[in-house]
Amino acid sequence: MSDQNTPTRMRVEGRVAVVTLTAPPVNALSSTLRESLRERIGQAGQDAGIGAIVLTGAGRLFCGGADITEFGKAPQGIGLGELLAIVETSNKPIVAAIHGQALGGGLELALACHHRVATPSAKLGLPEVKLGIVPGAGGTQRLPRIVGPEKALEMITSGQPVSAKAAHAMGLLDALTAEDALVSDVVAFAEDVLAAGRTSPRIRDRNDRLAEARENPNLFKDFRDANTKKFRGFEAPEGCIRCVEAACTLPFDEGLAFERETFLRLVAGAQSVAQRHVFFAEREAAKIPDMSGDTPTLPITRVGVVGAGTMGGGIAMNFLNAGIPVTIVEAKPEALERGLETIRRNYDNTARKGRISAADVETRMGLLSDGLDLAALAECDLIIEAVFEDLDLKRAVFSRLDAVAKPSAILATNTSYLDVDVIAGMTGRPEHVLGLHFFSPANVMRLLEVVRGEKTDTRVLATAMQLGRRIGKVAVVVGVCHGFVGNRMLAERQREANGLILEGALPQDVDRVIQEFGLPMGPFAMSDLAGLDIGWSAQTSKGESVRDILCERDRRGQKTGRGFYDYDETRKATPSAEVEAVIREVSQRQGLTRRAVSDQEILERCLYPMVNEGAKILEEGKALRASDIDTVWVNGYGWPVYRGGPMHWADTVGLGTILERMRAFRAEHGDAFNPSALLERLAAEDGGFSGYDRRAGQAA
Repeated sequence: MSDQNTPTRMRVEGRVAVVTLTAPPVNALSSTLRESLRERIGQAGQDAGIGAIVLTGAGRLFCGGADITEFGKAPQGIGLGELLAIVETSNKPIVAAIHGQALGGGLELALACHHRVATPSAKLGLPEVKLGIVPGAGGTQRLPRIVGPEKALEMITSGQPVSAKAAHAMGLLDALTAEDALVSDVVAFAEDVLAAGRTSPRIRDRNDRLAEARENPNLFKDFRDANTKKFRGFEAPEGCIRCVEAACTLPFDEGLAFERETFLRLVAGAQSVAQRHVFFAEREAAKIPDMSGDTPTLPITRVGVVGAGTMGGGIAMNFLNAGIPVTIVEAKPEALERGLETIRRNYDNTARKGRISAADVETRMGLLSDGLDLAALAECDLIIEAVFEDLDLKRAVFSRLDAVAKPSAILATNTSYLDVDVIAGMTGRPEHVLGLHFFSPANVMRLLEVVRGEKTDTRVLATAMQLGRRIGKVAVVVGVCHGFVGNRMLAERQREANGLILEGALPQDVDRVIQEFGLPMGPFAMSDLAGLDIGWSAQTSKGESVRDILCERDRRGQKTGRGFYDYDETRKATPSAEVEAVIREVSQRQGLTRRAVSDQEILERCLYPMVNEGAKILEEGKALRASDIDTVWVNGYGWPVYRGGPMHWADTVGLGTILERMRAFRAEHGDAFNPSALLERLAAEDGGFSGYDRRAGQAA
């Protein structure tokens, strides 16, 4: 076979054939690569001068796994399982030489090899569960045979990779090599195998590690019980557990068949379709129509943060974690000291949990400087304002920042709702102003809404998107409007939740329905967590709404031990008779006759207006694509990934169904349920939001 225009290369060193996967960027096991690999192994197998084969990957990793774009399509060429059987039954030992990553099908390929050797920095894992499926080429059958069922369960159901050092300790790897001598070391390893004249071991023939399951009959039950909350709502983890159980109770080939049957069932299911949608949506969000890959960016060597509160401190930690120096400024010494202590405490807690070292804590804190005057930010390349959510205050801060920041500096506001263009108008550099909306806790949450102002320069936008990736965020470009994408849609849900409790539901009813749908908490539990008094003023309160009355009674949420719910010392919530009485009082005052409200109505009233608002956001161009809205909600608000985001979920419900219910709700409850023109048009076309591209004005 010629090496030209093929996804593999082969060279011979002594008695060892080195076969290299050359399918950038991640050497995905596409049908073309699988066919090429089969031919290489066959070629080496027929060459009497070759005694062993080394498989390795070109570029930055060994193999990133299967080609996900092939899922759900008619199979082409040799299947991965069939290829791995050829690898496993080779009469010449095959050694996987792993660097970078061996993930999914890449690790399954390595498991079919007779030996595995890796660089210390390599990572190995089976992340299929994150796509709503199980490993489909023997991963659930071979891994427990080499690391034991308990370790296999942890790896397969979490989808998290393990380090090469951990993999070596658990027996998954035969050896570790020098970082810069992988192939040469593995060729030498293969020569040693040949010299020893040993029979090449096959994982499928090993059963010794499966004894763990026989010795602990409750292993699988205990694992399920320990992960009930974590796996809630997901189908794939249970599929993974059953496959590992099959590995422990069935002959290898029968277990392999069970795994394949489970894979095919899940890959065709709604959850996997949704999770794969989210996977591609996050990558699509990085593509901006008027911003090419070679758009120049501005250097960011130091970041300034205005405000050392919870949000400001969390924002600062993102950059410190990435090794970027930060200067944080507060107006009062006590507020600054409190903020610095919180950052230190957060790092110390992380170190106590073993996630970072004590040296890491000192390194990160060493990158942090502070000040009590905005002039301390004069040399920063990016300054992020994180003060109280008040437009006049933010305008004043930006007016002062414009005077002290160097001309090339980017000025960003962390506002959750306010008009970025109005804020930018306080400066002489509106082209260097944008919104960077971090989500709380800012050092944990993955979402970053990048708010593009009317005059934001493309280079500034490109810099923000690049920086978002650098600090580990999923960055999504959104337009200027009240609440942007996430909070604008959230307001629709909150309005209906508040209306539903006046009509007959109770807070615990609404929260239960939303939580059973898959969100981490309902609207009233969320309000209690955030604080009912956010945006509330004792001076202007007239006791007109349920929230007003609760705040006036100092029922302000978890922080006061009472809100929509009563809380004990462990913050466990119980429904409140006092709150129910307040709700009934307000209902009566407003002339409402309370009635039974079904769970289905709660779900539709809370979620359908969100979808409708998402359609309006698309119409107005405040989001580039429906999948961007899904990315915002999955990563910022805990929308269940197995439902794919609100717009993807709407397509599964059917836009015609949603439109019909919106019209019915409008007839009963008024113009708040007016359907968007886009929802009406797509429903009339029997279409969906999937692939909707506002630039083309239609669904792709």
